[in-house]
Amino acid sequence: MSGQRATRRRRQTAFRWAAIVTATVGFALPLLGMLDFTTQGPGGVGRTGQTWRTLVDVQAVTTDYPALREGFLASLGLAVVTPLVMLAILVPTMTWVRLRLPGLSRTVEFICLLPLTVPAIVLVVGLAPVYAWVYYLLGSSTLLLSLAYVVLVLPYAYRSLDAGLRAIDVRTLSEAARSLGASWFTVMRRVVLPNLRSAVLSASFLSVALVLGEFTIASLFSKKNLQVAMYELGKSDAKISVAVGLVSLVFAFLVLFAMSFVGSGSAGTSPLARLRRPRADRKEPAA
Repeated sequence: MSGQRATRRRRQTAFRWAAIVTATVGFALPLLGMLDFTTQGPGGVGRTGQTWRTLVDVQAVTTDYPALREGFLASLGLAVVTPLVMLAILVPTMTWVRLRLPGLSRTVEFICLLPLTVPAIVLVVGLAPVYAWVYYLLGSSTLLLSLAYVVLVLPYAYRSLDAGLRAIDVRTLSEAARSLGASWFTVMRRVVLPNLRSAVLSASFLSVALVLGEFTIASLFSKKNLQVAMYELGKSDAKISVAVGLVSLVFAFLVLFAMSFVGSGSAGTSPLARLRRPRADRKEPAA
């Protein structure tokens, strides 16, 4: 029996490694092709690092590629604003529904998952009249695309936050804090959010990855983010455009890879873990 279990474990380990190697090769080959293209010399002869030297030269990029600089700054601002707006909407709403209106949980889930079934082009058509008023009232800043990006990221952020809320006893913790005189704002800031740290970071990372890779909505709304700037730059300098795309892909991959380590070492410092942790000076009962 033990021999069969050992054989099964070896087969499972071999299958996992085969899956990892296959996925790594499938992901790495296009990136290597992009790297190969950006290091080709004039006429495809020889190798040169001129493209990468230009890309790391901030002054040269600012002077020679102003559209790339504009798109990068816009995407950077969107990567900050979108997670903040998303968390400000979802965390209080989901917490309140779980505490006070559990019967609406299915409705909230349906609304949050609905964007998965709506193509981006259809979403733009529906948002166009809304953005006409938004631009009229608030101006035409590219950062206002964060409102549309929040809609796109709702399904992924909802799943992450819902898993975090299911892992803790929100009702008991909030009632205990309220019985001690804490306001609802204090409950959210000092009780709920510390216990949702991993879920909040995961949802934020997903939002950043989506913002960095989004092209359709920005293009149809005639706004310039990083992906639109790369598309326009590809018409005049393909190597710089591909190099920027390679950096963006690697960064997005690292962000998503980091999600597997988010909060792995913080469980012992959360309020719930401190409640569960036995005191060092507590005496064990006599046998």
